[in-house]
Amino acid sequence: MSKPVKQMIRKDLTRRFANVSSIAVVGFTGLNAEQTYEMRGRLAEKEIQFKVVKNSLAKQAFQEVGLEVAGDLLDGPCGIAWGADSIVTVVRELLDINKKSAPTLTVKAAVLDGEVFSGEQDVQRLSKFPTRDEAIGQVVQAVLSAGANLAGCLIGPAGSIASILKTLEEKDEAA
Repeated sequence: MSKPVKQMIRKDLTRRFANVSSIAVVGFTGLNAEQTYEMRGRLAEKEIQFKVVKNSLAKQAFQEVGLEVAGDLLDGPCGIAWGADSIVTVVRELLDINKKSAPTLTVKAAVLDGEVFSGEQDVQRLSKFPTRDEAIGQVVQAVLSAGANLAGCLIGPAGSIASILKTLEEKDEAA
């Protein structure tokens, strides 16, 4: 590959990764054309980008955009996946594709805001993290449950007192 072509590819990769802070490194060796097509289609439905890269050019692009740690994860034939609402969604979808239709697909590693998750156990642990929307939901639930508990504490005794007063009133009326 000529030097000008490499520069064009590196610039394109730099442009694509300019606003990316989290990526997944994917091993796709052993996938046939049908599995690759299905994988790309499923990823596109979830707004996940997937790019097969030349490792040396990707490392240079990562250095330019501040993802140097991701460059160290590139080993052998690799694809890079990013996008959706978080890298957790990307990893979950890739693991689901691996389980259902592409057993040779592997998530080699992932980078989440500078933290590296490499190896099968780390990647599985990352897939259990809540996504941004799930985390917001958990915070809202925690805030609302405290308010509901407080309201219950305030309303509960008042309800008991009202019930006692009503019972006494009914006894007076009967007498």
